[in-house]
Amino acid sequence: MASAVQSLRVCLRAVRQPPATRKVGARICVARRAFSSTPTPFASKNKELLNHQPETGGEPMDIRETQKLLRAAKQDQDLDFDNTLQLQEKSLRKANEITRFAARIPRINKSRSLWHDDEEDPDLLTNDLDEDEFDEDDILSLAHGKLEEFREYREYSRVAAWEMPLLSKLARPFEPPTTNEPLRFRFTSYMGEYHPAENKVVVEFSPRDMPLDEAQQLKMKKLLGPRYNPETDVAKMSCEQFEHQAQNKRYLGDLVDKLVAQAKDTTDTFEDVPLDTRHHVFKPKPKFPKEWRMTEERKKLIEETRQKALLLDQAKEEAGQLVNGLETIDRVFNPTEAKLGEYIRARPSLSPGRPTPPPPTVSF
Repeated sequence: MASAVQSLRVCLRAVRQPPATRKVGARICVARRAFSSTPTPFASKNKELLNHQPETGGEPMDIRETQKLLRAAKQDQDLDFDNTLQLQEKSLRKANEITRFAARIPRINKSRSLWHDDEEDPDLLTNDLDEDEFDEDDILSLAHGKLEEFREYREYSRVAAWEMPLLSKLARPFEPPTTNEPLRFRFTSYMGEYHPAENKVVVEFSPRDMPLDEAQQLKMKKLLGPRYNPETDVAKMSCEQFEHQAQNKRYLGDLVDKLVAQAKDTTDTFEDVPLDTRHHVFKPKPKFPKEWRMTEERKKLIEETRQKALLLDQAKEEAGQLVNGLETIDRVFNPTEAKLGEYIRARPSLSPGRPTPPPPTVSF
């Protein structure tokens, strides 16, 4: 019985494919040399260790001998071949589980790490795993932003110092618009930055600058409606429905041409329709009163009043009735010795029943 089981075990061990072993070389401790002109020759030894295969412990069995042992085990009446095979497979599975458990990579308990360095921070702007770690050898992101701001300031300063003066060669003298240029367009730029209102274009014109007579100008004012300002006699229209400024400008130009064509149409002059100006609020502007204006008569009256006041002061000064303020202030703050003694004698005693102390000696 024992010989049959032993033979079966040997057959199963020969047939079973062993699990792949990890090719890890043993750590070799090499003493560091103090000084040498040649490198340490340990590469060949490492290759031999990596290429080293563990020995199986014996020579490989012959297939014919294995088949003979299997037939002998099956013919044995006292041996339960199926149960023995199941027990053998169960033992092998347990051995494989133990091998995998021993070869697995240990998992780090992040909850017990110092400062929780191994945990991912959800508040970071980026969660890239390959980014460089902060080793306390660089400045913060706020400082980098400040440096970038200074770089931008210096760039514009260089442009203003070296490139802006070159624009003076392209300067042209101002020429006022002629009668053939009654439209004034206004564009908006945000210095290269994107803005939804960048494509907006505004046009301003006055009906009296158009090649129209008075009746046609009045008709154009009625057609403009709330876009006409009766106080300044200027019409204003804007357009931002297209993507580019050139398209909006072209649309406004075509619209003004249509208004001029409709104003010149004599089929209906809108004579029975009054000009509606309810959309505009006339704000009263305060004006300087005419009575307060400086005229020649008022100047003469003011001069006569000043002369009378000077004569009255001279008469009071001669009569001794005019008080000199500078002398009064000097007399109060710089009293003489007699005045100071009178002031001290007239001062009441500090407490009742006690005589007033003698006045101190004052020398000037």
